[in-house]
Amino acid sequence: MSLHLPLRRLTGPGFTHPRKQSLLSINSAPPSQYPQCSVQQRRTMMGWFRSSKPAPPLDPLAADFLKKKESRKPLSQSPLPNTGDLAPSSIFADERKEPSGGDHPSPTTVPGVASPSDATIRRNPEFMAAALDPQPMLRKRWERKMLIRDTRRRDRLSKTRKLLKTERFSLSKSHFFKTSVKKLGMLARQVAGKPVEEAIVQMRFSKKKAAQDVLKQLEYARDEAIVRKGMGLKGLPNGPSASEKEFKEGNIIDEDSGNPISSEDSKELNAGPINIRDKDGKKRKVHHKTQIYVDQAWVGRGTYGQLPDHRARGQINVMRTPYTSISLLLKEEATRIRLAEERETKRQNKKVWTQLPDRPVTAQRQYCLW
Repeated sequence: MSLHLPLRRLTGPGFTHPRKQSLLSINSAPPSQYPQCSVQQRRTMMGWFRSSKPAPPLDPLAADFLKKKESRKPLSQSPLPNTGDLAPSSIFADERKEPSGGDHPSPTTVPGVASPSDATIRRNPEFMAAALDPQPMLRKRWERKMLIRDTRRRDRLSKTRKLLKTERFSLSKSHFFKTSVKKLGMLARQVAGKPVEEAIVQMRFSKKKAAQDVLKQLEYARDEAIVRKGMGLKGLPNGPSASEKEFKEGNIIDEDSGNPISSEDSKELNAGPINIRDKDGKKRKVHHKTQIYVDQAWVGRGTYGQLPDHRARGQINVMRTPYTSISLLLKEEATRIRLAEERETKRQNKKVWTQLPDRPVTAQRQYCLW
């Protein structure tokens, strides 16, 4: 039979066990003065009279780790690593300049030690070769292949490369709209083939909800084509009423280059609208070759979202909400004029169909074959 009495009744309010005193002294001491041997805890009254066995000594590796941890400097006092230098044309180069004069004394130069301005490490191409040139042999092989190709062509450009140098285009893809492919596909077919300004007007007065998102994407694609590719910037500065005499006298200045426009450019600018037929057979009037139009517009399906549909009797259905993006390919009217001329040339060069063509008779025998 065991005696169930609380410990506070046996000891009293003023009694403090020597074990408790030792623990209090250990807790109040700093970590560096902790004893290396600990005593096992006694959680019963009979355990006080048992012989205490000391714990095994601390591992020497752990002791070294604790010493290094105490002597370690905080993160705020440790020096930061040198990550490289700025480019000479960087806009942040002025902030790196040291302030001249003032209360800060100039540092003394020590022989054999770099100056504070050269403390940062210059960018070494050998260090960045792993990321910029991971496969140098393949790169050299590709350069040799391109050189051989140009030599065989005698520096003559192919049709594809010539069009890339003479005609401009801009591809823009939007983020995902919360609409379906069918709904956004109708708007994509509506703006395809129209001048970008006309497409913006169509989306502005459209009653469809997704038309506002398409309107913002059209405006963004137009601005991106003007800023990045320089499309739509060769229009007549002073309007179509300028005469050829004003161009000859140099009174009209090009806004892009600042130079007077020549008479040859004036004829091209004052040539007037051009009537062409697009690939669908529709007649279109082009006022200038640098006008931007929407050549292609297509949609892309995105991931599906989830939307709860609360029903009767506490039931909840999960609806799958579709997300769709739209891509716009903008080109200049010079491309559409070239395509129209190629179709017209192909139509004119086509041979006229005849019902009974005049060709030699073949597979004839001197005897009847039946």
